[in-house]
Amino acid sequence: MSWFNEYRLQGKFCDALIKVENVEYKIHKVIISDCSPYFIPFFEFHSSTDASTFDMFGLCPDTMRLIIEFAYTGSVSVTECNVEKLMLASDMLNIMSIVQVCSDFLGEQLSPENSIGIWKFSKVCSCPELQLRASHYIFHHFEEVFSCEEFLHLTMQELNEILGRDELSVKKEGTVFEAILHWVAHKPKERCKNLAMLFSKFRVALTSAQYIHSYVLTNEFVRSNAECIEMIYICGGFKGQTFLQTAECYNPNTNQWTMITPMIRRRCEHGVVAHAGCVYAVGGNDGICCLNCTEVFNPQNNTWHMISSMKTPRSKFGLGVINGQIYAVGGRTGAGITSKVEYYDSTKDEWFLACDTKRPCISCSCCVVVGIPNMAEYVYPRKMKSNKNV
Repeated sequence: MSWFNEYRLQGKFCDALIKVENVEYKIHKVIISDCSPYFIPFFEFHSSTDASTFDMFGLCPDTMRLIIEFAYTGSVSVTECNVEKLMLASDMLNIMSIVQVCSDFLGEQLSPENSIGIWKFSKVCSCPELQLRASHYIFHHFEEVFSCEEFLHLTMQELNEILGRDELSVKKEGTVFEAILHWVAHKPKERCKNLAMLFSKFRVALTSAQYIHSYVLTNEFVRSNAECIEMIYICGGFKGQTFLQTAECYNPNTNQWTMITPMIRRRCEHGVVAHAGCVYAVGGNDGICCLNCTEVFNPQNNTWHMISSMKTPRSKFGLGVINGQIYAVGGRTGAGITSKVEYYDSTKDEWFLACDTKRPCISCSCCVVVGIPNMAEYVYPRKMKSNKNV
């Protein structure tokens, strides 16, 4: 190929002239066509006209020069100044090797200041590998990313997509609320109407009652939008030296907290989930020992009733709902920290043991892991069926 490049530079045996704006490049059709499948039909379409000069539109001269040099030398110089134009042009011309080089280059440049821009650019170029890499960076550095200029220029759909992902990593859920307010405050007149949609991605249950009272309910944007506040239950807890069994709920229509029927058992360090229109209070500690009892609040008749108890008494454990079943993970028992996992089937009113966690865990959090593209890497391989007759 070095000989062909020398011929190109000397203008020998060239059979075509590519013209970009007012700049002309002498080339060999077979070399350019071997690099980019785009040029095969391009040259064939003009073959009947005996044309030797071909105009290229949508490219700049420097980008065309880099692509031609790559076709002859197999190498390309990628910089911060040329990477976007080069990647777009290579994507258009279907030169995937250059697209990959540009993708790797941008992936190495990721920072809080540019990660959103690179993520959006990867969508334009249809580069899923770079898009996944950029999105992971945003998820894992969100606390730094949302304070940068690019964050303010996200569309509502883009921000909604980011905030809705389970992979979003923050030290405290309040960061999500602060990010929403930061985005809305940039253009309050046009963005306030989107507050309710974004607010639904703020997992209020992962914050404290004090945070809700002090920051959420007092915020002017939230207070002016009745759709923003969903019903929040607070059940039990610890106050001074007293273990509580009181329960209260927030009514967004009246902007007030109201005491509801107290729980049957006082409890702290327990788990609470909403499922099938009811609120479940599970396990915990009553100040004497760990509990395995479970009770359910029905808002239709404002009553609590006991249901089947867990197999393992536990406190400070993770609780979550998936496929209609409530899972209790780890926690502290009377014998120490456990790795036991069990789930409640409401159709049978019974708890069943599930596979233990790899190691004992306490004060853990649970959520449902949906849409992970490489999920197969995290599950056990299927057992192959034998072809032998048994």
